[in-house]
Amino acid sequence: MIYRNVISAVVRALAAETINSAGGCDFEPKVQASKLKGEITGKDAALLIDCMVHKVLHAQLSPRHWNALTAKFSTHNGRKIEATGRLVAIVTSPAPALFTRKAVTAWAIPQIKGVRKEPVKARTPEFDEGVPSWRVEAAKAAIRRANAKEEQKAGSRSSDMIVLADSNYDMNTWDNQGMSERTYQLWNKAIKKALESLVDDALVEAQLLLEAAGVLGEQAA
Repeated sequence: MIYRNVISAVVRALAAETINSAGGCDFEPKVQASKLKGEITGKDAALLIDCMVHKVLHAQLSPRHWNALTAKFSTHNGRKIEATGRLVAIVTSPAPALFTRKAVTAWAIPQIKGVRKEPVKARTPEFDEGVPSWRVEAAKAAIRRANAKEEQKAGSRSSDMIVLADSNYDMNTWDNQGMSERTYQLWNKAIKKALESLVDDALVEAQLLLEAAGVLGEQAA
């Protein structure tokens, strides 16, 4: 399998950890199985190569570069959160620690409009005074069940990705010093620039490794 460019290779390699039913790139057991059942082909072969690329990058990239790529491109929620936390500790930032942590998190988990739709909640109707209490309680219980079901449906639409509350993207909540909006924007811009620079450096290193492995197409060079 030949990847068209380094970003494609990185994205597929990181996604392999999510796609793999075992929760990780267990390509060695697949190789052993192939010796018994025949050559791996098709999607299994592609996944095998993705897992091998994952192992190479994880082993040979520096921790800061690996964490930058994982925070930026991974679809594995646990790995993404872990890598994001590690970036907070190393990113160059003119801002206080709280602002830096919030800014790095917002960069790694960008806001996506319309991912979570707020559930439509039913309200308990008003009853006349003469209505038996058991009927009122039964109606309230039915409303609670209906609302709980709507909450579950709303959550399931975004259960495969990390969705933060809108307040996490309000820079005014990232600092308690009451600085100006311009200051917050400058801080955020500097943090994003440092993170993107780290990602760019990581991609350069990844490309060198993958070119040496012979898995990048000519246009990636």
